[in-house]
Amino acid sequence: MRNFVKIGQGIDTAPLLLAIARQPGLWNRHTIRQDVEGSPHAGIPDIWLRYNDEKPFKEKGDYTGFNDPHDPVFYPEWFALPQVRPIVFGLMARVEGTRLGGILITKIPPGGRVTPHADDGWHVKHYNTKLYVPLQSNPKCWNRVEDEVVRMAPGDVWYFDNTKEHEVVNEGEDDRITLIVSIRCEK
Repeated sequence: MRNFVKIGQGIDTAPLLLAIARQPGLWNRHTIRQDVEGSPHAGIPDIWLRYNDEKPFKEKGDYTGFNDPHDPVFYPEWFALPQVRPIVFGLMARVEGTRLGGILITKIPPGGRVTPHADDGWHVKHYNTKLYVPLQSNPKCWNRVEDEVVRMAPGDVWYFDNTKEHEVVNEGEDDRITLIVSIRCEK
């Protein structure tokens, strides 16, 4: 495979899934990723755990500059889901990360998809290692980068270069829930 690297497996996702299920109000508290016109993430619920401090942008009612260089902060959702911490910090150690960037959990419902796109911008370039940990999936859910397709099993850890065209499609009957962690690694 040229575009995917499986860097781990066997993460117990049950405690985090249970914590998420017990707090359904965590979904879609921050919808800017979905609300941008033409977003490939439209209709995909998420839980933001860490990114730029949203408060000053929300107060102004203007998100201009939200994706510019910043020091990410932990959102209240991070503190509501302490089960995510051993996973995130374990990944930081595994890839010898030097800075922790954005963290979110996404849910692709049955029949849902993240449409083809390539990520760009400061955050993507600065936090150059994007890791995916499927927490829940099904055999009919697949990820594509360029011309390669993989089916990611729950508890696996995958790296791929998200600056290349990619998409995710859920043709199954169950939600696909994934933890996404962005980390800066020195090359």
